[in-house]
Amino acid sequence: MNSIKLIDLPKILDKRGNLSFFENNHQIPFEIKRTYWMYDVPGGETRGSHAFKEQQEFIVALSGSFDVVLHDGKEERTISLSRSYYGLYIPNLFWRKIENFSTNSLALIVSDRGFSEKDYIRDFEEFKKLRCDE
Repeated sequence: MNSIKLIDLPKILDKRGNLSFFENNHQIPFEIKRTYWMYDVPGGETRGSHAFKEQQEFIVALSGSFDVVLHDGKEERTISLSRSYYGLYIPNLFWRKIENFSTNSLALIVSDRGFSEKDYIRDFEEFKKLRCDE
């Protein structure tokens, strides 16, 4: 769980509105290959529920809030995201699910790889076995 990190992003304060940003290999530890976002998630729904063999991700709550539940095969940890000036770095081989979306929440996710169904682990028991074999 030590490789999971909350990363503070630059925050430029201005009376006209604040600005935050991240760039490849500066604030986040990888080059961005894919960007996607989740929005209009109905109350009570959960997203994710998978792990990646290779892919790393960085998740920011651009609006609203949600919880990211992480599992390393032995231990579970929940991290709440609710501010647009920090994000969560998740390396490969961590099971993740995102839940407790507030109304009008917007989750921005960037990753170091393009989409590949072959990289997904969608069965939790298979994931735990893979983690134990490391």
